[in-house]
Amino acid sequence: MTMESAHKDDLSIKEREPLKRSSAARAFTRIVTQCESMRAVFRYTEAVARSPEPVLIVGETGVGKELLAEAVHFTSGRPGILVSVNVASLDSTTFSDTLFGHKRGAFTGAEKDRSGLVEKAAQGTLFLDEIGSMHLDMQTELLRLIQEREFIPLGSDTVKQSYCRIVAATNDDLLQSVQSHVFRADLYYRLRTHMILIPPLRDRFEDLPLLVDQFLNEASGSLGKPKPTVPKELFAHLGCYAFPGNIRELRAMVFDAVAGYQNGVISIGAFLRRADHATDSNRPAAANGKGMAFGSVLPTLKEATHQLLGEALARANGNQQVAARLLGVSRRTVNRYNGK
Repeated sequence: MTMESAHKDDLSIKEREPLKRSSAARAFTRIVTQCESMRAVFRYTEAVARSPEPVLIVGETGVGKELLAEAVHFTSGRPGILVSVNVASLDSTTFSDTLFGHKRGAFTGAEKDRSGLVEKAAQGTLFLDEIGSMHLDMQTELLRLIQEREFIPLGSDTVKQSYCRIVAATNDDLLQSVQSHVFRADLYYRLRTHMILIPPLRDRFEDLPLLVDQFLNEASGSLGKPKPTVPKELFAHLGCYAFPGNIRELRAMVFDAVAGYQNGVISIGAFLRRADHATDSNRPAAANGKGMAFGSVLPTLKEATHQLLGEALARANGNQQVAARLLGVSRRTVNRYNGK
């Protein structure tokens, strides 16, 4: 995509009762959550939204960073519009042209003056996605924009003023990038004047029923199918999966399951086919002993089996079917060892 903003982070939002008491509640009406950590994110977003200083939104891929950027803009009350751009798609030349515009004759093909996104976002918000992918020379230009509120279009010698508010997002560890000298420290600390951390889906599993229901509605409407009934054990299974792609991955999982749905209760396997593939790709590392620790005295095979079973049952909240799936054995096997 030219601008990742055209493809919204697949985090759907639903207004929850406690948020209705807030005057800015409608800014968060596209986020489905009942998680306290997300409510804390909303409260902080409201608190910093009217500040003119930059906001840095940090979170793994698929958690909904762009939707939070929209919420920042909406809650800010700024009269201008929200303009979004994926920085990773720009090189040094296209970055300057895209953000600052150009004068006629600035380069081959520049047949007329063109305003950049900074001017379009005047008195509004400029959202820079994947900011960690920005080259160092581009970072210098952005730092000047933030510090001096000035920019110069390509081919011009006239300095222009900027009144847009900068919101940036990343799934990178920018502090590590600073230490590796691929991201400017001064730019990092300016961008993170206000920083919003979005928790990954694996840390907010209580949202799974809400999100699955939302995506079932979307998928059934989109595919022209009746909304499926899901088995009650589904959420115990989903709760044992790490969701590296977060909410975007969950949405794809639901749509894929509904696509093959015929009638009745949809099978757990229809949802977990993607998760099983991802989990299986990680099994060789576990089999090689990575992440496993032993004391000076090795446990017996029977002791190790019971320890492994206990860990699987703990992760599955006591659900033997889910524990069996985690271990790659039958439920009968889990039941047999669990009774010994």
